[in-house]
Amino acid sequence: MNVILLSIIVLGTIGILGAAVLFVVARCFHVQEDPRIDSVEALLPGANCGGCGRSGCRDFAAACVKADTLDGLSCPSSSAETMKKIGEIVGLAAAVAKPKIAVIKCNGTCDLRPALARFEGAPSCSVLASLGSGSSACPNGCLGCGDCVASCPYGAMRMNHETGLPEVIEDKCVGCGVCAKSCSRSIIELRYKGPRGMRVYVACSNKEKGAQAMKECKAACIGCSKCVKVCTHEAVSVASNLSYIDFEKCKLCRKCVDVCPTHAIHAVNFPVKKAEGPKPEPATV
Repeated sequence: MNVILLSIIVLGTIGILGAAVLFVVARCFHVQEDPRIDSVEALLPGANCGGCGRSGCRDFAAACVKADTLDGLSCPSSSAETMKKIGEIVGLAAAVAKPKIAVIKCNGTCDLRPALARFEGAPSCSVLASLGSGSSACPNGCLGCGDCVASCPYGAMRMNHETGLPEVIEDKCVGCGVCAKSCSRSIIELRYKGPRGMRVYVACSNKEKGAQAMKECKAACIGCSKCVKVCTHEAVSVASNLSYIDFEKCKLCRKCVDVCPTHAIHAVNFPVKKAEGPKPEPATV
């Protein structure tokens, strides 16, 4: 028999037997998946950002279908209307979570925190952090290489080359938290977006004592506790020489902003306060 023909017959037989084995295995180990998972996944953004705490959008969809309640299951990238539709598909009441946004807890701009060194290696915050160094004296401030910008799946961050700090693009940020996870110094935090985008937070992560912190950055929190004393809602605390505002308790009164001597506390998206005019002189009789 022709060698080529024999080879074709042998290989063909092996292929048919292999296909038959795979068919039997597929039928024996087939797992019927709930078709609602596909319906829920189709409503999700597909970014697989992990902001929901799951490994990806399909994992989140499967968790929604299998859950007895949607409490604790929320996609930060999806609107309340989308979550409502997901609830209708799985037959559960959708949990409406308050929208969050990333904030940069550092205001050490180039003019406030001058560079003391220049790193010639790979422009990566993780590399600098592994070396235990940075371009400035602040041991807790932003390293300025933009790892957070590169990690954002929604293009909601950019580097400001004048200040040397990252900026959050508010209308694009969905509060997924990927940037916070990528930050080597943990200076990015997710906070409530607030009514009309208004929020108050401490734009500093320096934990040095007051005098040393001011040497390292002119905009550093010095742990003076003036903000704690003026807050009537117990929303402000000081630990390790650093002030922190609890966004769960903050009522946005901005008293802490007014008393901060270094302007380390930032108020965002508030209307501009009207300047008080001269008081009228008392009328003479």
